[in-house]
Amino acid sequence: MAKWGEGDPRWIVEERADAKNVNNWHWTEKNATPWSKERLKTLLKDLEIETDEGKVKITEVTKIDGEAYANNRKAKLIFFYEWVITLEWTGTVKDDDKVWKGKIEIPNLSEENDADELNVLVTTDKESEASFKLKQLIRSVGTGLIREKLGQYIKELKQEFSQGMILPSKDSPALQRSSPNNQESETLKPAENTSASSGDTNKNDTDTSKVGCPIATKKLTMKQEFLTTAEELYAALTEQQRLEALTQSSVKVDASRGGTFVLFNGNVSGKFQELVSEEKIVMLWRFKSWPEGHHSTVKITLDEKDDRTELTLVQSGIPEEDFERTKSGWKQYYWEGMKRTFCWGMRYF
Repeated sequence: MAKWGEGDPRWIVEERADAKNVNNWHWTEKNATPWSKERLKTLLKDLEIETDEGKVKITEVTKIDGEAYANNRKAKLIFFYEWVITLEWTGTVKDDDKVWKGKIEIPNLSEENDADELNVLVTTDKESEASFKLKQLIRSVGTGLIREKLGQYIKELKQEFSQGMILPSKDSPALQRSSPNNQESETLKPAENTSASSGDTNKNDTDTSKVGCPIATKKLTMKQEFLTTAEELYAALTEQQRLEALTQSSVKVDASRGGTFVLFNGNVSGKFQELVSEEKIVMLWRFKSWPEGHHSTVKITLDEKDDRTELTLVQSGIPEEDFERTKSGWKQYYWEGMKRTFCWGMRYF
C-alpha cells in the first residue's frame, strides 16, 4: 500500500476552495444555441453583394435550425455545432429597376467543415435572364462573403464560450488567457500516459503536446465477408480510383508505409503504418472533428477463403462520445458501400 501522499498522481483529486470541477476532470457544458442564433442573424442579415452586373441584399434570415455547445472534457475544449440556414435575398441588375427575389441555403455549417468548405446553394423565385445573372453574382462573389461571415461566427463562438470553461488548478498559473486569440488548451502541460482506452496498449504517432489531458476511448471490432478475392478487397481499400468510386468524393491516398490519406472531402484522414498486400493494413485514422492531434489506430486483416474473403477490423482509441458514429460510418460507407458499388454481396447462380 502506498504511503500517504505518495499515491498515483492521476488518482489524486486536487483541493479547490470552490469545490468546482477539480482538475477539470468532469464533463462541463455550455449551451451556445441562443447566442449562436442571434449572432448568425446579425452577421448575415442586410449583407450586400454588388458588382458591375448588379446588386443583391440579404433581406431576411428565415430559418436557423440546429444547435451549438461548448464542452470541457478533462481540460480539453471541444465545440459542437450544426446548423441549417435559409436566407432570402432581393436584387436588381444594372440599368433595370425590376426587383428579383430568391433564397440561399447553407445546409452544412458544422464543426466537421471549415468555413471555406461550406455549401452555399442559391435559387431564384422566378427564372429569367436577369434573375440568372443575379444568381451567378451570388455564387461567384456572395459565396465568399457569406463564408467569411460564417468563419467569423466560428471564431467568435470559440472565443465567447472558452471563457471560464477550463478552471485554473492550484499550481498551474500558466492557465490564463493573455489575449482573446489564445486557446487555453495550448497552455496545458501534456498528461503522461495519454492512452486512456481500457486495455488498449497500442501506441501511435499522436503529438501529445497538443493534447491537454487524455480522453476516454473505446475499441471497436468488426467482421465482414465479401464475395471477392483478397487482392480486389485490398485494392478497394488502398487505390485512389477505387476509393473515389466507393466514397463518391474527392480522395488523396499514398498507399505506402508512412504515406497519408484524405477521404470524404477531408473529413477523414490519417497515415499508413504497415501495408502487406492482400493481407493487412495498419493505419492512424481520425475524424476531422476529433480533438487536435488525436488519432485512433485501425488494423484491417484479410483472410481469403474458397469463395469469399473475411475482413476483420480492430480500431482502438476512438473517443467515447464518437464511438457509435464511427461504427455506423464503417458499416454504411465501407461495408455496405463496397457490396453495393462492386457487387460483392451477391451470389450469381
